[in-house]
Amino acid sequence: MGSPRIIMKLIVASIHDEPGDVRVIELKHRRKPFLPAYEPGSHVDVHLPDGKVRQYSLCGDPEDLSRYTIAVKREPSGRGGSAWVHDQVTPGAELPVSAPRNHFPLKESGGPVLLLAGGIGITPILAMARALYRQGKPFELHYFARSRSLAPLLRTLGESIGAESLRLHFDDQVETRQDIEGLLSTRPGEAQLYYCGPPGFMAAIARASEHWPDGTVHFEAFQPPVQDDTPPEPFTIVLRNGTVVPVPADRSALSAIRAAGVLLMASCENGVCGTCECGYLEGQPIHRDAVLSNAARSHRFIPCVSRATGVLKLDL
Repeated sequence: MGSPRIIMKLIVASIHDEPGDVRVIELKHRRKPFLPAYEPGSHVDVHLPDGKVRQYSLCGDPEDLSRYTIAVKREPSGRGGSAWVHDQVTPGAELPVSAPRNHFPLKESGGPVLLLAGGIGITPILAMARALYRQGKPFELHYFARSRSLAPLLRTLGESIGAESLRLHFDDQVETRQDIEGLLSTRPGEAQLYYCGPPGFMAAIARASEHWPDGTVHFEAFQPPVQDDTPPEPFTIVLRNGTVVPVPADRSALSAIRAAGVLLMASCENGVCGTCECGYLEGQPIHRDAVLSNAARSHRFIPCVSRATGVLKLDL
């Protein structure tokens, strides 16, 4: 079960705009010179005034703890968080921000690292590239965008890791295009793959890397995968102590579990952050999250979005 994270009141130190309708925000503590340390791939929760919580990857330099840097793309069809950040957040404003958390860690490995980013998915990948570059480890970063004019953080990338390990692919520049299936058809040496981007990009890479060995492919999604249109069915959860929790068709497993008196921490409630993750002992889950690896799906469950057929026994 997750534990509550420290919430800090951070000040917006600066704001600048990047291509692709992306706003970069630097956050500092009003009194403390340094913020809690974090590893590449980490995100923070930003608490909005309406009680909603949004996760944003830390895309600054993990060595510079005087500030946290997040980049927020305006999503016109999103759930309102990005529009609020773009329209309401100004320099000097105070934002409640959680201590960092990492569901997308850069694992120790002897082989090369392949980093793939699509558009705003560059945010966690940038921090990884910076760390690998600094450590002198072999890596390649492939950055995909519709065009150079819409690709955020390009200049920062060039300044942080140089051109040697960077490959840019723009849809409107034929000579730069890269076939993802071709790129991932053979795994170089003991390579590890990390990727992040919009749903279509994520799906293409998941398909192209299916043959890579378990434990070598790592990803982070900002949106849950597109679901089929089948209406949700009711099912039943059984807790470790034998409590039976019915989950109606119009209610999430998370809210049913909470109504049964189990304090389960949650954050995004959209299947992308993993805060509410728990184990299951028996049953047939219908996984609808964008967090769990194929291996984890045999015993882990994300109750804010996932469902089940029949009876699901949870390790709660």
